[in-house]
Amino acid sequence: MKIKTEILLGDCKNVLQKIQDNSIDLIITSPPYADQRKNTYGGINPDKYVKWFLPISKELLRVLKPTGTFVLNIKEKVVNGERSTYVMELIIEMRKQGWMWTEEFIWHKKNCYPGKWPNRFRDAWERLLQFNKEKKFNMYQKEVMVPMGNWAKSRLKNLSETDKIRDNAKNGSGFGKNISNWINRDMAYPSNVLHLATECNNKNHSATFPEELPEWFIKLFTQERDTVLDPFMGSGTTNIVAQRMNRNSIGIDISAEYCKQVKQLLSPSKKVLLQNQTYEKLEYKEHYAVR
Repeated sequence: MKIKTEILLGDCKNVLQKIQDNSIDLIITSPPYADQRKNTYGGINPDKYVKWFLPISKELLRVLKPTGTFVLNIKEKVVNGERSTYVMELIIEMRKQGWMWTEEFIWHKKNCYPGKWPNRFRDAWERLLQFNKEKKFNMYQKEVMVPMGNWAKSRLKNLSETDKIRDNAKNGSGFGKNISNWINRDMAYPSNVLHLATECNNKNHSATFPEELPEWFIKLFTQERDTVLDPFMGSGTTNIVAQRMNRNSIGIDISAEYCKQVKQLLSPSKKVLLQNQTYEKLEYKEHYAVR
């Protein structure tokens, strides 16, 4: 079975209608933020953002598998001196639409641009909202485990009697811990804060994210030969990473120029060694949809 990468040109609201129900394992995307990317996508007023996005999220809900996940990279902007509420409003309306708002990850931009403002500091983080259709979804946590770190050497060296039992929180929250469970462990589960720089390979796009960002979520929520969708493909980072990781993928963008650039960056046909120890080809397909 071949690994396929499909590039679809057109407005994703229309193009998504041609994708089969319950066929996508992971959706990860960064749509135009309110009033941004005007030269590329025209810009969407914050007051109209929710109304603009809901028809798109409706289609995404249809194409996502019941076991799939939708990761939305988005951030509020400042309007007239205060943070806009359009992201919070969008979350509420998407829940009414049938989405479950399962988790929120934070992307900490380690190298965000310096600057000086009279009443605020520079933005060093963005939201990554996780939505699902059902409570039980595919999640491969061991794929993103991280080294324990030096703290474990000193912390686990001399354990108290309390450390050797489940010690419930004193505030009555119901949470508890057993420190002894961490003895002889080399790896731990990560937090929901991703510390990533903003570098990317393609500098010709108005908004890009680093390859490590989709790579982390592809590891967490998919397996080889699963299908990944980016309805606002842009420079194609998600699709390039998905192809490299032996996942099928679909990228949609309204810009013919970006579709052309992504086609040049993708491997049209290369052999990869899959789990069954046989070589198969990665296949690139290009489609042009009516805008």
